[in-house]
Amino acid sequence: MRYLLPLILSFHLFASTLHLATSTNPARLNPILATDSSSSEISGFIFNGLVKYDKDLSTIVGDLAESFYFEDEKTLLFKLRSNVKWHDGEKFTAKDVLFTYNTLISPKISSPYSSSFRFVDSVEVVDALTIRVRYKEPYFKALETWMMGILPEHLLRDEQNLMSSSFNTNPIGTGPYKLYQLEYSKNIVLSAFDDYFEGRAKIDTISFHVIADSMTRFLMLKSGALDIGSIEPMQYERQLEKSFFDKFNIYENISQSYTYLGFNLRLEKFKNPKVREALSLAINREELVKILFFDHAKVCSGPFLPATSAFNEDVKAPKQNIKRAKELLREAGYDENNPLTFEIATSNSSDVRPYAAQIIQHQLKDSGVVVTLRVMEWQAFLNMVVFPNKFDSVLLGWGLSPTPDPYMFWHSDSDKQGGFNLVGYHNEEMNKMIKESQSMVDAKELSLIWKKMFKIITDENPYLFLFIPNSITTVNKEIKNIVSSPSGIWHNYIKWEK
Repeated sequence: MRYLLPLILSFHLFASTLHLATSTNPARLNPILATDSSSSEISGFIFNGLVKYDKDLSTIVGDLAESFYFEDEKTLLFKLRSNVKWHDGEKFTAKDVLFTYNTLISPKISSPYSSSFRFVDSVEVVDALTIRVRYKEPYFKALETWMMGILPEHLLRDEQNLMSSSFNTNPIGTGPYKLYQLEYSKNIVLSAFDDYFEGRAKIDTISFHVIADSMTRFLMLKSGALDIGSIEPMQYERQLEKSFFDKFNIYENISQSYTYLGFNLRLEKFKNPKVREALSLAINREELVKILFFDHAKVCSGPFLPATSAFNEDVKAPKQNIKRAKELLREAGYDENNPLTFEIATSNSSDVRPYAAQIIQHQLKDSGVVVTLRVMEWQAFLNMVVFPNKFDSVLLGWGLSPTPDPYMFWHSDSDKQGGFNLVGYHNEEMNKMIKESQSMVDAKELSLIWKKMFKIITDENPYLFLFIPNSITTVNKEIKNIVSSPSGIWHNYIKWEK
C-alpha cells in the first residue's frame, strides 16, 4: 500500500477531495460513446442532459432544460436554462443540442444510444434557448431520450472523426465537475466547476483511483484511503471489524441491474431451444444467491426489473431439475459419450462474476455438461470477445432504466456493430411487439405488452437470468448532507461537504 501515499498526499493542496475507485481505465469520456461503466460513471460528473430523473425515480425533471412540454402528442418543446456555461467559458445554447442530435444519428459514429433517437423526425432551433423536437409518431420514451449528455458544438463542429478524437480524453462539458488530470492506470481527477449553473459543488475535487484488483480496492476502503466504495456481501458479513462501522455508514438497497449468462445464438449448439432449456434447468439460482451474496440479492426471473410496470410476477424463475435437464440434452443429441461442451467468458472487473462462473461450471457438471472458463481484463473482454461476438457464452450484467427499452436488447436491428443485442436474438413476433410498444403512451397498455415480452423472452432462454444483487455502499462518515433515496445516494452530491 506504500505506493498510494504520494498520490493521496498530492491532493492535500485542495480544500476537500472525495476519493473513489474505478476498476478500469475509462475508454472514452464522451457521453454518446461511453459504453463501459468507468467511462459512463466519470462522464456523468462532466456532462448534463436536458432532463433527468428525480431522486425517487418517479418523475422526469429539468436539467439543462429549465422547462419542457408537449405541444401535441408528437411535438416536444424544451426551454433551456440561460445561465449554463461550458467548462471553457462559452455559453451553452440550442445549437449544442442540435449538434449532439446530428452527431448521434451520423453514420460516422457507432453508438448504441443512437437507437433511442430513431423516432425523432426533426430537431429545430427555435431561438438560442428553445428547441423543438418533432417525432414521427408518439414515443413512450420521448422525454427520457434527452437524458443523453450534450456535446459542445463550438469545439466539435469541425471534428472529422469523433470516435478517435482527443476530445474523448480531454472532455469539455457543462457538468458540476471538469477534468483536471487523466493518468491512465493511476488517477483521474475532476475539479469543481466554479460557474456550474446550480452552484459550485462543495467538495473541491473527486479523485478516481484506477485499481483493477478488487482486493486492493477493498483494503484501500478499509484503510480509509477511499471515501466511498461498494462492498460485496462476503466482505460485509465476514471481513469487516466493528471499527469499520464506526468510520463508515452503510446504505443497502436492491440494485437497478441484473446478471445473466447469455448464449451466442449464432452458434449451432445454442440454436436448439432444448439445449438452452436444459442449461436453465441444470442451474440452481437460489444456491448462487446464497453462496455469492449471503442472501443480499434475489433470484432474477426475467429481463425487466421488479417494481417496474414491465415486470411479470406470473413468470417464476426455473427450479433446478437435473433429471429433466439430462432428458432434454439427450433429445438434443448429447450424452456421456458426446457431452455438450462450451466456454463461459467473463471479466475480472467484478469480484462476483468469476466465482459465479465457477459455481455454474460445477452445477452444470451434474448434468454431464463440460464447461471451460475464460476470465479476462475488462477492456480486452469487451474488445476481443463481447463486441466482435467471439464467444460461446458470456457472463455479464445490465443496468436498466426505470422505463425499459426492449429495442436496445431484444430487437433484431440491435444485433449490429455497437449494438446491445450481443447474443444475436431474433424473433419476428418480438420485433413486431417492440415496434407496436414504441408508440404506446397509455401506461396500462404498455405494461401489458411488456409483460407479454417478458414471458416470451424467458420461455426462449436467450439468456439465463441469474440474480439481482443488492447495492451495498459504504460512505465515510466525514461526508455530510448525504440523503439516501430510491435512486441511491448520488442525486444531491453537489451539496455534499467533507
